[in-house]
Amino acid sequence: MTGLGAVTPMGIGINALWQGLLAGRCALAPISLLDATPFSCSIGGECKDFAAKDHVPKAYRKAVKVMARDIELAVGAAKAAVEDARIQTRGTQSDWTADVQCTTGTYPSERMGCQIGAGLIAAETDELALAAVTAKNEEGRFDSRRWGTIAPAAQSAGTTVIAAGGMNNLQPLWMLKYLPNMLACHVTIIHGCEGPSNTITCWEASGLLSVGEGVRVIQRDAADMCFSGGAESKLSHMGLLRMQLSGRLARATPQTPPNQVVKPYDPAATGTACGESGAIIITEEFEKAKSRGATIYCEIKGFGAAQGSPRFVGSRDCSLPDGAADDGLIYAIQNALEDAKIATDSIDAIVPLASGIPAVDRAEAAALREVFGARLKEIPLVPLAPAIGIGPGGHSAVMAAVAAKMIAEQIVPPAIDEGSTASDLNVSRRAPMPRVLNNVLVCSGSLGGQNGALVLGRVS
Repeated sequence: MTGLGAVTPMGIGINALWQGLLAGRCALAPISLLDATPFSCSIGGECKDFAAKDHVPKAYRKAVKVMARDIELAVGAAKAAVEDARIQTRGTQSDWTADVQCTTGTYPSERMGCQIGAGLIAAETDELALAAVTAKNEEGRFDSRRWGTIAPAAQSAGTTVIAAGGMNNLQPLWMLKYLPNMLACHVTIIHGCEGPSNTITCWEASGLLSVGEGVRVIQRDAADMCFSGGAESKLSHMGLLRMQLSGRLARATPQTPPNQVVKPYDPAATGTACGESGAIIITEEFEKAKSRGATIYCEIKGFGAAQGSPRFVGSRDCSLPDGAADDGLIYAIQNALEDAKIATDSIDAIVPLASGIPAVDRAEAAALREVFGARLKEIPLVPLAPAIGIGPGGHSAVMAAVAAKMIAEQIVPPAIDEGSTASDLNVSRRAPMPRVLNNVLVCSGSLGGQNGALVLGRVS
């Protein structure tokens, strides 16, 4: 990992996030982007003072009009990652044009890949509403038949006349704002990546799985460098509704102290807070990174993935029996350790999902106990959700970026939550702690049961 780019509620760039974590800052606050009071949790993590137009080439600013918030976060994080890695791409050229290759780039276009995790992008309410009001029946109610392209009123004498329905009144290029693969699409266009490109949509595990995909692309010599990570915003009506219906939102009002909303592994926890965040990580082939004099944060020693039980909770309970370990997470961690060729006693810290969702946290904690046994209580756990909330498609990529920074700085940031946890889970509040960090595990499950794990190691 040679470049860490992050856009989070802490600010723009990995240093803003890192300094916020070291200070024990909670970036959650009452949601201002919309009226969230009808939802069970109206506290969230907003990326304030961020606009994509400030992070794209001047000639590309028109494209921002067809960028959903998730895409904007990815584009901003990619720019920050490129700057942090000190590499040259088409996107760093002052005379940027989409049809001209960068001849002075650090890597040839065909040797740059892009794997970015994404979520099911939520359409903006006003855009849907402006079209939906044109699909009303005679009683003034929404009619799904009038939403399509065949208007029932135009049918007569057995002849169907094709007419424009409400969906035809969506703004031009509407769909191009909301396809999940558009995050990687815009990043590859801006930076001229013509190597393997992929999009992974696996909720909270998306970012880790995308980094792992980038590693595999480089290992099979299909690229020398990859943009990897993820981004997502859940701060919209549809995003919050999806989280609430899946039983994942905490119970919190605007008056709830933000640092008491998300309480990982706490028996009194009620759920998580939504956020918006993205992290793009520049991964390079090791020898090529060294030969160009890159600053190397860490080495990706091992990657593992596995499928487990879906993590629905509440009224759609498809989760594991209460207290049972998430087998998929166990297998993912074990696969990553095996890939890294190290044992559990070599792990010095863990950055887990630690969502604050009770059933999910219990299954995660049980999985960690299964893998690490009695030694778990000695290993610092670093949860991020209490500080920034969760934007599922990008959250585990942010986790990986923080883990890389931990290794580079040899510091464990403090946990900010004030809840109570079991004695064998080391997440209590503490000052930033200097510590020898040779290997850090990053792991996450997901709503759909996909699991990812990375072992990041110190470069000697």
